[in-house]
Amino acid sequence: MDREAVRALLEDLQAGRIDVDGAVGKLRRLPYEDLRFAKVDHHRALRGGAPEAVFCPGKTPAQVVAIARRLAEHHGNVVATRADQAVAAAVAEANVIVAVAGMEGALPSVIGGLVDRPVIAVPTSIGYGASFGGVAALLAMLNSCAPGVSVVNIDNGYGAAHQASQINRLIAKVR
Repeated sequence: MDREAVRALLEDLQAGRIDVDGAVGKLRRLPYEDLRFAKVDHHRALRGGAPEAVFCPGKTPAQVVAIARRLAEHHGNVVATRADQAVAAAVAEANVIVAVAGMEGALPSVIGGLVDRPVIAVPTSIGYGASFGGVAALLAMLNSCAPGVSVVNIDNGYGAAHQASQINRLIAKVR
């Protein structure tokens, strides 16, 4: 729940569109919701402006989906980090793709040529050969001719996820 949602809830209560018990029901999960395998922080957006990110390692795809659903109900946007193939396969459809690549940095351009959605390219400092700490991948991504590819700085996966979250928020407003 972000500031706008809290304000809307209080306005609904004041206007009589929701009763006190209904408002308490919506607020009872704040600030944390205990899912037994994870505590979901619903106040993160109030404190920092962006909802909590799901850290995927050590969680099953079902757990990641459960956490993501709870976050989506409250915030509309969900960011999951370090997802493995099993978790990635559980994602049915994406509005935006974040592609992380090192070495020659070609992956985002390839993906950009294959999909009809935005691609956010993240150059990584990890690699071998003449990667120059990610500079080679960064320059390749900046020079990409693939349409719909934007680039964030080296190792800025969180920045890419935040940008993707903003894209999702705009799409949700249109729907």
